[in-house]
Amino acid sequence: MSWRIGADIGGTFTDLVALGPGGALRTKKVSSSVGDYGRAIVEGLGQLFHEVGFAAGEVEEVLHATTIASNAILEHKGARTGLITTAGFRDVLEIRTLRMPRLYDLRWEKPAPLVPRHLRLGVVERVNVRGEVETPLDEASAMTAIEALLAEGVEAIAVCLLHAYANPAHERRIGALIAARAPGIPVSLSVDVLPEMKEYERTSTTVINSYIGPVLGRYLNALAADLAGAGVRAPLLLMQSSGGLMPAAEAARLPVHVVESGPAAGVIGAQALAKRIGLANAISFDMGGTTAKAGVIEEFAVHRTGEYSVGGGIMVGSRLLSGAGYQLKVPAIDLAEVGAGGGSLIWLDAAGAPQVGPESAGAFPGPVCYGLGNAQPTVTDANVVLGYLNPTSLVGGALLIDAGAARAAIAEKVAKPLGLQPEEAAHGAHLIAASNMIRAIKAVSSERGRDPRAFALIAFGGNGPLFAAGMAAELGMRRVVIPPAAGVFSAAGLLASDVEVHLSQSWRHPVQGLSPTALEAAAGALAATAEQRLLAQGFPAARIVVERAATLRYQGQSFELQVPLQAHDTPALLGERFGAEHERTYGHRAGDEEPVEVVTLQAVGRGIAESPRMPERLALVAAAMPPGENLRRAYFGRRHGWLETPVIVRSALAAGPRPGPLIVEEYDCTCLVPPRAEASLDDFGNIVIDLKGNPTA
Repeated sequence: MSWRIGADIGGTFTDLVALGPGGALRTKKVSSSVGDYGRAIVEGLGQLFHEVGFAAGEVEEVLHATTIASNAILEHKGARTGLITTAGFRDVLEIRTLRMPRLYDLRWEKPAPLVPRHLRLGVVERVNVRGEVETPLDEASAMTAIEALLAEGVEAIAVCLLHAYANPAHERRIGALIAARAPGIPVSLSVDVLPEMKEYERTSTTVINSYIGPVLGRYLNALAADLAGAGVRAPLLLMQSSGGLMPAAEAARLPVHVVESGPAAGVIGAQALAKRIGLANAISFDMGGTTAKAGVIEEFAVHRTGEYSVGGGIMVGSRLLSGAGYQLKVPAIDLAEVGAGGGSLIWLDAAGAPQVGPESAGAFPGPVCYGLGNAQPTVTDANVVLGYLNPTSLVGGALLIDAGAARAAIAEKVAKPLGLQPEEAAHGAHLIAASNMIRAIKAVSSERGRDPRAFALIAFGGNGPLFAAGMAAELGMRRVVIPPAAGVFSAAGLLASDVEVHLSQSWRHPVQGLSPTALEAAAGALAATAEQRLLAQGFPAARIVVERAATLRYQGQSFELQVPLQAHDTPALLGERFGAEHERTYGHRAGDEEPVEVVTLQAVGRGIAESPRMPERLALVAAAMPPGENLRRAYFGRRHGWLETPVIVRSALAAGPRPGPLIVEEYDCTCLVPPRAEASLDDFGNIVIDLKGNPTA
């Protein structure tokens, strides 16, 4: 017997799922252990071992999604990092690009570089865009820079030289000099992290790799030691931002690939669910205790992006206006994320208007109703006041709730200053939180030319099913799907992912006159490297699939478009494929006389498991919930007021569709079905909410 474990750390809760023989799925939700996040995983596993009755030695693999890397960037708690670059280019990291997130805000300032100027040092060398050495590396200047950084006490060093992607020799030599002088210092070379053109993006990505590397490395070492101490010696794999898995050792070497680890797992789970139930177009919505995330699944495929920024928030007008955060040019699932969750604080601004988030009460002290010392009400407190959440306990009785404290906090901090009743203030806060999260859904749908009404909403996370129906109705969406184990669904999504290797290489060549042999040789070499990486991880050649791609642009453009590149494709076919993609994306294409150039070659290698990573059907062994049905008063705004609302468990829907209002209570989450909606259970155990009656009317 063997079990696969999925572990997803959130800002408030740590979610665990265990997939055993025959598709048996067991879940556990524990409070995140701030400051030592791995402890919650080990303690939660210990509880699962005891409750389910399997041993640590039966664990086959541990799959992990974490926010450790992104938190280190957001909180500026990464390693003290030094940067070595070509003389005259030390300020690339500060100058950045011309992108401005707020065009008419004269007070906006760029975020401070992760490496201060005195730790950014230049060396004498020069390689041109063709990879030709114009100025040989002056090793004396390199050693001077290395000694200066070591004297400053840096914990990691990033090396990013001009045009190193075209000729890595100088970077390799500096890496060797650092290793000889200070073998314990982690070094990130841009030719290993991102061998592509565009100086700012390459420098920023390489610096972030160095900045978060020691933090993630220490965390993974501690987690591996804790797991081993608990008897778990199975391989530890991390979710990448792109939706694939990678071994922990590889994640420690290239941590830039796991920055958006947590949000990616939920989208992969939603994609697997969509395929299982035949839902070609869906929007995934994941709301936890701190943030809410939205992603698009179109024709069963997940949207991905080649670059994104961390710490810039969501752009309300257009997500194309980026530049507010720290740039990473690595593959990632295309997500929109906002600071809205169950722990988001409700507060009044200077004008006395109510606001929700982005500040959060987190796991500790948490909402007022947790009774751990917080006095400022949160979204969870508002939902308790509204009657949506169980007024005595959550998480199957493991978390006691003080409904009176929540009501008192809402009344004192929000309702009284606004001259409202507590339930009116709580409902207003609920709607504001929903409005904030609707921005994220619009950012990945209508702002991308997709009509959300043509999509179903797959909602999960500890708070997603509570808000999903109301948000979908506002957007004109007609169908909401709440999967089993929705509150820990991101952790379950880990179980559906494959191991992936992502590689890229700048390769600038005009399409016109390009030799098919040269194109095949360059693309084939990159694909072969991806295959070798997976062979080294233990996958036989028969279980390795490598997909190729290329990014192209019209000569003179600043941005590229990615298109598939099959083995032995001709340059002419590649150019035609780019023209069609340009027309699909921008609505037009240039004439045949307009020169097109290849900019980057890419390869994605996937290691396919011997047996399906997820069985066709899951046998969810849910935590015990009180049987039967009862009524609870819940407030649905001034139109409906307080209504006696049935409170049931998911299995009660097997008897047939039920009209709203309705509350479905589960171990890991609560699902709210508003008035004039209808809920039913499909053949796969999903709650399907039909909104044809338009609950907001």
